[in-house]
Amino acid sequence: MDLNPHQVDAALFAFSSPLSKGALLADEVGLGKTIEAGLVVSQRWAERKRCVLIITSSNLRKQWHQELSEKFFLPCMILESRSYNEAIKSGCFRPFDVKDTVVICSYQFARNKAADVHAMPWDLVVIDEAHRLRNVYKPSNVIANTLKQALAQKQKLLLTATPLQNSLLELFGLVSFIDEHTFGDLKSFREQFANLAQDRVFHVFKERLKPLCHRTLRRQVTAYVSYTRRLALVEEFTPSDGEDRLYELVSEYLRRDKALPASQRSLMTLVLRKLLASSTFAIAGALSSISQRMRAKLKKHQVQPSLEDDLGQDYEGLDATGEEWTDDEPLESLTDADRKAIESEIADLDEFARLATSIEHNAKGKALLKALGVAFAKAEELGAAPKAIIFTESRRTQAYLLRVLADSPYADGIVLFNGTNTDDRSKQIYARWIQRHQGSDRVSGSKTADMRSALVDCFREEGRIMIATEAGAEGINLQFCSLVVNYDLLWNPQRIEQRIGRCHRYGQKHDVVVVNFLNRKNEADQRVYQLLSEKFKLFEGVFGASDEVLGAIESGVDFEKRISAIYQQCRQTEEIKTAFDQLQLELNLEINETMSQTRQKLLENFDDEVREKLKIRDEDAKVYLDRFEQLLMRLTRHELNGSAEFLNVSSFRLKSKPAWADGRAVPLGRSRPRAGMLAPVAGSGPFRHERQRVQSWNTSLPHPQ
Repeated sequence: MDLNPHQVDAALFAFSSPLSKGALLADEVGLGKTIEAGLVVSQRWAERKRCVLIITSSNLRKQWHQELSEKFFLPCMILESRSYNEAIKSGCFRPFDVKDTVVICSYQFARNKAADVHAMPWDLVVIDEAHRLRNVYKPSNVIANTLKQALAQKQKLLLTATPLQNSLLELFGLVSFIDEHTFGDLKSFREQFANLAQDRVFHVFKERLKPLCHRTLRRQVTAYVSYTRRLALVEEFTPSDGEDRLYELVSEYLRRDKALPASQRSLMTLVLRKLLASSTFAIAGALSSISQRMRAKLKKHQVQPSLEDDLGQDYEGLDATGEEWTDDEPLESLTDADRKAIESEIADLDEFARLATSIEHNAKGKALLKALGVAFAKAEELGAAPKAIIFTESRRTQAYLLRVLADSPYADGIVLFNGTNTDDRSKQIYARWIQRHQGSDRVSGSKTADMRSALVDCFREEGRIMIATEAGAEGINLQFCSLVVNYDLLWNPQRIEQRIGRCHRYGQKHDVVVVNFLNRKNEADQRVYQLLSEKFKLFEGVFGASDEVLGAIESGVDFEKRISAIYQQCRQTEEIKTAFDQLQLELNLEINETMSQTRQKLLENFDDEVREKLKIRDEDAKVYLDRFEQLLMRLTRHELNGSAEFLNVSSFRLKSKPAWADGRAVPLGRSRPRAGMLAPVAGSGPFRHERQRVQSWNTSLPHPQ
């Protein structure tokens, strides 16, 4: 891992005061706040303060797990309803209390288990996407207030790129979450800081913030971090008459009052609309699932399959979306009239499913082949490798795309990636990978983690196209790929940013081409794309979505609800236009330019001042790394005494296997310790690096047990 000076600077800021109750790290998007937090957690770990909790959005849990495990060698576990309940059943009545393990959970889960969270003696709590807590001063923000009480008196590290969006009260909320005494109560804050136009008031406010809030901008670190651009490519398509008819029939069905169970209606409607837009194969399976569920409902003594579980088998984003979704209405009992309506509904569903199944080719699937030809040509023009990742929200659509590509010039080098990876192709890749890395540290022992590593390695070394569901949008790094294809048009800007961020991230050497598909006949789809492209600026430019815009919506799921409501309520072109105009107006009001200017004055330092400080940090870091490398070489000489010939101060030739290698295969030859790859990681003291040196050697020597 290459540390950048701004990340070291942020971590040092978090340690700056031993009396501090926490800190707010507010670097702009893309500067590595996760790495900054990892440095802080590692330092606490080395101090034997190992009771650590990470709270993040549900779709970022795996990414945190991977970053802390692979970059900092920290043992982690994701705690969710299933693992929590299993722990309780096995007799562990404090599931959050896991020795020497960083616990990672979602906001919703932490809120639901607030009593458990409060009971733990946390040494550090890291809260990602902390802008969700900005309105904690409002009693209506239940999650923020519940977490504030549960984490009172605990040291907290808050991470957000958008600490101030619409009101100074948001900064008050975030700071009070860390330390209630900084600004006092809400009434006192309003009285003191009502008029920031006065220089004295502004100065006092800024000085109060200074010990708690740290922010670096992307333009201030260009000497250390290079950024490539995003290039947008739109491929339009025209659905066939059969596809059009299916879309209209299912859309009308979803607008019926009794179409779905009341307690799941709005969430399930959104999922079905997404599957309908994905492919006829995806919606055919979903319609069959609903029909089977309704048949079971009519049979009084038959257990009903959960519609959520059925759809979740295909639409992998359901769990993450559902965690942030509140039920609409309580469950309803079944009347005689309901039973007759259900019988009629089953007949309709079966008819829709037959129509969907009869459509063998999708217009968008054909458009994909055309788009790939254009996009690969563009990648070649940019000097990039001919590799593409295609994202879809549905596993059934993933299977359809595999069939489409198998009969095309792109048949060779296809890798599938989803939540289970149980297909024969993936199993073969995994088996070859295990055989290749047997006995090395690449094999973690977790089949899920190793399968993901195997598929990514295969895509990097042999693959040309990876077809991924939402499982591929988190926790994997694909800097070696510079072509992102959004086969399905997402409505959640944060998830789109996450998808593109797999490739457009630190380490990417080429401009990234982002392909989207647009239905010429669907006015709502066109307006959604326009909003995402022009307002959120997701598909073009250097930095992708701006902090102001992504921060304005607070929750991507909430934004999806607003989009879904338009699809549900608006039938005519004029209605759709009016509804999206209103949504755009609301966004304009939420993106407060005045507050943006206030944030710049309050939280951002002069560029030259920051650059000079980072230059000093960089020079200091190099001095420490040089010293560390010398210490590491001395340790290496001790461990390999008699087994290696040391050629100079930084390299050696391994002549024979060390006695502590325990019979494992160790490649002989020339190598050198690489201190720059070692972070100040977990351990019982400053030299747990003895345990981690295998990661630092080119020859991947195993360490003594």
